[in-house]
Amino acid sequence: MFAREKLDYSAIPLPDRADMDDAQMQAEAQAFLARMRTRHSVRDYTGRPVDRAVIEACIRAAGTAPSGANHQPWHFAAIAEPGLKARIRAEAEEEERRFYAGGAGDEWIKALEPIGTNAEKPHLTIAPWLIVVFAQRWGEFDDGTRYKNYYVPESVGIATGFLLAALHHAGLCTLTHTPNPMKFLNGALGRPASEKPTMIIAVGHPAADATVPSAAKIKKPFEVISSVFE
Repeated sequence: MFAREKLDYSAIPLPDRADMDDAQMQAEAQAFLARMRTRHSVRDYTGRPVDRAVIEACIRAAGTAPSGANHQPWHFAAIAEPGLKARIRAEAEEEERRFYAGGAGDEWIKALEPIGTNAEKPHLTIAPWLIVVFAQRWGEFDDGTRYKNYYVPESVGIATGFLLAALHHAGLCTLTHTPNPMKFLNGALGRPASEKPTMIIAVGHPAADATVPSAAKIKKPFEVISSVFE
């Protein structure tokens, strides 16, 4: 990326270039759309293991995302160790119980009713992997001097989207989980104060009797989510 003593610009030829005709572009776009339409947030998992190499490849894909000033202000902690997953589940469920007991407010709880969620999070121990996403609020040079990161939420959000797409492309199911606050994750995973946990992603294969809420299949139409000016 960069060193403190050398912050200069140099250009290299574009290393990768797609050369598709219009028909190929349309076919690729439609194929990706069809693939992503089969992505579902899954809460019911089997204990079938997932090879570490698959998880690492998907995280590497997330690491290719664009970021403010190319600072890449993210860290992905991948967890398969049962004891650590159990600790994360216990602490997350404690926070969730406070959430559902009134901390969230009536309007938020009402909004969650069609999704069918509650304070119990068995997926956090059943799914073979958890990936905790951290946002790096500032970085440090080798001498400990801080430097500012830019557009951190946007950058981490884009990288997380890359990660979810990569995991789905690898044939895996995911569930994003955002207990709040999540400060316990820094201590549990040995991450510095400069990093803020933003999300826990459960990753694995769906159980034979896995279900999804019918409301989750209702997507806003294109005319609502997009405006085209041609």
